[in-house]
Amino acid sequence: MKYLVIAYTIILIGMAHAQTTNRTYQDNMGRNVGRSTTDVRGNKTYYDRMGRNTGRSETNGNTTTIYDAKGRQTGTVRWPN
Repeated sequence: MKYLVIAYTIILIGMAHAQTTNRTYQDNMGRNVGRSTTDVRGNKTYYDRMGRNTGRSETNGNTTTIYDAKGRQTGTVRWPN
């Protein structure tokens, strides 16, 4: 039973890692200017170069809603199906 729990934990850790995507943004000199993380549903969280949250976006169907760092909606983007 102990080995089953360990194997299950390893599988879950691998699955959780595969579900997120990290991206680093650089300027033309190669300096880090920010990063983003994308979850399995396609929602993104954006950070500045110091790691501070600068906003997020949530995608639902053909609509992406954009929020600032305080969670206030700042925009919506829609595209045809």
